[in-house]
Amino acid sequence: MSGSSVDRVRAGLLAANHPDTIRAFPEGTRSAAEAAAAVGCEVAQIAKSIVFRAGARAVLVIASGANRVDMGKVAAAIGQPVKRAEGAWVRDATGFAIGGVSPVGHVAPPILLLDADLMALGTVWAAAGSPQHVFRTSPAELLRMTGAKVADLREEG
Repeated sequence: MSGSSVDRVRAGLLAANHPDTIRAFPEGTRSAAEAAAAVGCEVAQIAKSIVFRAGARAVLVIASGANRVDMGKVAAAIGQPVKRAEGAWVRDATGFAIGGVSPVGHVAPPILLLDADLMALGTVWAAAGSPQHVFRTSPAELLRMTGAKVADLREEG
């Protein structure tokens, strides 16, 4: 499955006029800390994908790797309640396994939110379809490619 999901991300990047910056890290990029260590950047520069469920739709939060996401803020940003999504549901709804959910290349368009804290960063790295693949981009490019709504989503404290 990873080949086809990585290919979907590559196609999504190219369709959005974004260069193919996908890199493979066999040691894994499943968590923000693993991804930052593999890439050689700060944990905050990992644009992690967190999927919630709003009824039948996936809500994809693209968050700074240094932040925990506040579910109440997510619900307020989209105007409806959300709940945590189980792994099998995430795979069915997005076409990606947990640890590889990309901001682009979904099988069905999710509701997209972008963590406001990412906007202060230059280069960020996002999952590219598998737990071993990431792509280099910028917060402005993520915003352009996804049409996500920027919101304050960080859990305080």
